[in-house]
Amino acid sequence: MLFSYTAKLKTGEIFEGTMESTDRFALSRDLRARGDTPLSITPAKSSALNNILNLGSRFRRVKASELVILTKNLSGMLRAGLSLSRSLSVLKKQTKNSLLSEILVSLSNDIDSGETFSSALAKFPRVFSPLFVSMIRAGEDSGNLSGALSQVGASLEKTHALVKKIHGALMYPGVILSAMVVIGVLMFAFVVPTLAGTFKELGVQLPFSTKVLIFIGTFISSHLLLTFALLGGIAAGIYYLFRAPFMARYIDFTLLTLPVFGKMAREMNTARTARTLSSLLSSGVSLLRAIEVTEDVVQNVYFKEVLAKAKNVVEKGTPFSEVFKAHTNLYPVMMSEMIQVGEETGKLSDMLLQIATFYEEEIDNKTKNLSTIIEPILMVLIGSGVGFFAISMISPLYSILGEIQ
Repeated sequence: MLFSYTAKLKTGEIFEGTMESTDRFALSRDLRARGDTPLSITPAKSSALNNILNLGSRFRRVKASELVILTKNLSGMLRAGLSLSRSLSVLKKQTKNSLLSEILVSLSNDIDSGETFSSALAKFPRVFSPLFVSMIRAGEDSGNLSGALSQVGASLEKTHALVKKIHGALMYPGVILSAMVVIGVLMFAFVVPTLAGTFKELGVQLPFSTKVLIFIGTFISSHLLLTFALLGGIAAGIYYLFRAPFMARYIDFTLLTLPVFGKMAREMNTARTARTLSSLLSSGVSLLRAIEVTEDVVQNVYFKEVLAKAKNVVEKGTPFSEVFKAHTNLYPVMMSEMIQVGEETGKLSDMLLQIATFYEEEIDNKTKNLSTIIEPILMVLIGSGVGFFAISMISPLYSILGEIQ
């Protein structure tokens, strides 16, 4: 059952929230167990509006940019001498994100009850990644939590900037393709039926392609709302199909074999692998644990498999670079060579950072030119579609003119 409650926190603040519990007494015990003083507990109203709001709350999230700001501010406060609990309380007042506010309250309560910061963070895996938690744990072990937070913030900022550039480069073709679909549907709905009526009145013999377009246009004009609903359903189906675990291998393989995009995917995964390993190793995390966390961070299944092999190789005492030498189809030769140099000189973290910086700059340069690569492809697609439509609808008109002559 869902309850709304008002409680006084350890810091003296009054906090309002909602929580699932068997009854109000169980909820009161839960609140007191974490150090809060319940002031009022009432059953949440189950109106249609509340149901919609509760459904919407499941989709709340913390943006990458918010996490970067949070991490940097927290690092700065700790360096200034504030306690961790006090810093979290200050950040809670500053944030406008309701989910992040609730998380900060939970983190503060867990720390006040004696938990470590890393274990408190691990309770929110959707917000704090394994990389985040592992680096914070390493910072706690070394006594340099503010330094670990600073490194996490820098790593998150670099990753966020890279992803943002790629999304920005893909925005233009996405808008163009969406506009093409909408314009195509409207043409089928309003233009094709008019031409179809003209052809019918004149009794013209229609080619097969024209009959197909007229059939589609008649259906769309008669069921316009259904058509948009079907398009939305198809888009949602494709979205969930692409996110299905059983499709990951096929999608990743296709992505790696695409011209231009395949190379970018390999470089992006290489940069992510190198930067994650470098960040973890420089924070004091062991190589085996760093490989495990990096395997979780990297998204492509083929790169995950290489990292899984790397872990087995390192456990057996074989040099880390050997596994990358055996997979130059995924990781470039530079990766294995630089790792080998890092192993021999004892500066593996520095070498990995150089690899990450190099390939991040390569991706940055490619994303700047991505629109110039995509534009010809879009022109061919648009030209092919318009050409097919024009030929199919104009050829009957030429037949009519030929009969008139």
